[in-house]
Amino acid sequence: MSCTNKRHILEIDELSVSFLQYENSKSSSQIELPVISRLSVSVHEGEIVAVVGSSGSGKSLLAHAILGLLPYNAKVAGDMYFDGELLTQEKIAALRGNKIAFVPQSTTYLDPLMSVGAQVRGGKEEDKKKKQRRLFKRYGLTEEVDEKYPFECSGGMTRRVLLTSALMGDPELIIADEPTPGMDLKLAKKSMEDFRRFADEGKGVLLITHDIELALEVADRIAVFYAGTTIEEAPVSDFTSEKTLRHPYTKALWRALPQNGFQSLPGVQPYVKDMPKGCPFGPRCSQYGTECEGEIPMQRVGCGTVRCVRCVGEPLAVEEHHHHKGTEHHGPVHHHGAAERHDAPEFEKTMGGSI
Repeated sequence: MSCTNKRHILEIDELSVSFLQYENSKSSSQIELPVISRLSVSVHEGEIVAVVGSSGSGKSLLAHAILGLLPYNAKVAGDMYFDGELLTQEKIAALRGNKIAFVPQSTTYLDPLMSVGAQVRGGKEEDKKKKQRRLFKRYGLTEEVDEKYPFECSGGMTRRVLLTSALMGDPELIIADEPTPGMDLKLAKKSMEDFRRFADEGKGVLLITHDIELALEVADRIAVFYAGTTIEEAPVSDFTSEKTLRHPYTKALWRALPQNGFQSLPGVQPYVKDMPKGCPFGPRCSQYGTECEGEIPMQRVGCGTVRCVRCVGEPLAVEEHHHHKGTEHHGPVHHHGAAERHDAPEFEKTMGGSI
């Protein structure tokens, strides 16, 4: 979904995620609660793609869907490709922790009964010990930290441990879900430098973050999420001016940056059960009209893509490596029981928020 002809490492095509839940506490009937709808994003070799958007826009859910870490009541539809191959639950399980590394947002992913050094090493080989120590030193983690258990580490230390764990192996793709909270600016920038170096080796990074300013310093493209869908993908260079951006919400994000006036946007992201017809941003958009109430496909405009009827572009072409369509899964694979368990009501709470 860009002007580059580089190899796709990851491609997400029209991903939808819903949760089966009881209608209410007194009902025996069940309903599907859609939390992600027709979400698309891609990562090429040598590229960092930053996923930005307000809380509850579907950023972390995307990471969990790619890795098969959604709970049993999740229903996933759409297609996901890794290195041109359609991802199945079996392939996801084989890639997770090997070719795809994950830096989770939650620090509870660490084993509370094992020292953090041993968890990062994943073995007793001397080369692993040296690499783990080198990474710990780079992120200001002293030798005594090697023997600490997760509960003995601060939040910032734990995030650094999780980051070094992702850098230990030889993955093709790193999915980093809010990797920098709790770090001081110097360490946060150092982690971004490591992601940049990793991508420059011909690999890819999907960086999920609230820190748009930090993302603009290191990423190649920005994918903007709103209310469970992708509304725009744009090269970082397009963020130098509001005029080069496409979607009204992306323009509002640009105006909300401190250097651009710190302007707030009235209204809130819609609650998952109260989605408007057509464009989810419609109720907050000054350009909203009846034509915005229908189906709005993604289209290419310049070197970016956008989901807005006000933009005139070209339909997205189906990639040649798309061999199968319409894949649907129920109950994706869990990661050795380490996935955070999410009940649908909790997701309901998160699918609403401000800019």
